[in-house]
Amino acid sequence: MNIFRALLSPIAAIGAGTITLIIVIAVVLIVVASSFRLVTQTKKVIVERLGGYYKTWGVGIHFLVPIFDRQVKTVSLKEQVKDFDPQPVITKDNVTMQIDTIIFFAITDPKAYTYGVENPMMAIENISATTLRNIIGDLDLDQTLTSRDLINTKMRVILDEATDPWGIKVNRVEVKNIVPPKDIRDSMEKQMRAEREKRQTILIAEGDKRSQILKAEGEAEAVLLRAEAAKQQKILNAEGEASAIFKIKEAEALGIKLIKDAAADQAVLTLKSLEALALVANGQATKIVIPTNITDIASTVLMAAEIAKEGKVTPSK
Repeated sequence: MNIFRALLSPIAAIGAGTITLIIVIAVVLIVVASSFRLVTQTKKVIVERLGGYYKTWGVGIHFLVPIFDRQVKTVSLKEQVKDFDPQPVITKDNVTMQIDTIIFFAITDPKAYTYGVENPMMAIENISATTLRNIIGDLDLDQTLTSRDLINTKMRVILDEATDPWGIKVNRVEVKNIVPPKDIRDSMEKQMRAEREKRQTILIAEGDKRSQILKAEGEAEAVLLRAEAAKQQKILNAEGEASAIFKIKEAEALGIKLIKDAAADQAVLTLKSLEALALVANGQATKIVIPTNITDIASTVLMAAEIAKEGKVTPSK
């Protein structure tokens, strides 16, 4: 207790007025210190003074005058993504489907964004839904399913123009999903299945056709090759026979030349004829033609034999 009294005794000596002044100074310092604002990169701060727009703060440290100034909104300059719920739309051919979109946008004018519209996100969602219905209303089902780029481009242009007074720049719009009714999906699946089966049948038929063509071409080439081989064989056989005949005739010519060079008389020639006749008789022929002068030839042969026995044959000169 004595210690607490010793600590409080200097404060009691100061007086109540001094304590109040110190408290006021401390409060002022706290308020002044809390009036400093640090604005980071990619952010803007909208400040009002006495209820009206005063200034847009950028990056750095700023002082907010107490009582007079008020920080209204902190705006991010980064590109933002908004994914809206699927919207029911009706096509030109009266087909109802669900389409959801994604919008990529950035705030380019923080002041216009703050004061341009009460709820910017709700405004973008509503205008994107109406724009989507207007675009899809001019397309039929098939065009809607195959024209996503067209839908994205039209929506981006219309939304960018509509949100420009609000300080919003629409950079990109993407159709995330298109969901037709169940009966339409079933019909589309059947159509795709029939188309696949059709393509499969066509491919199989083309494969069979190609196979038959290749088989026919192979057979035609085989026939040509066999004909060419038979032709070459016949040519070679003919050339061989011609060569054999030529060799035989050449040998016969050589034999005749040798007989002529040996000066053979009529008896020798007649003997050679009989030898040829004997060779003919040894063949497979069923009919033999005998010369009419066979008796003369035989008598000549006998005479030649007798002369040869008596040793009276003299070589010719």
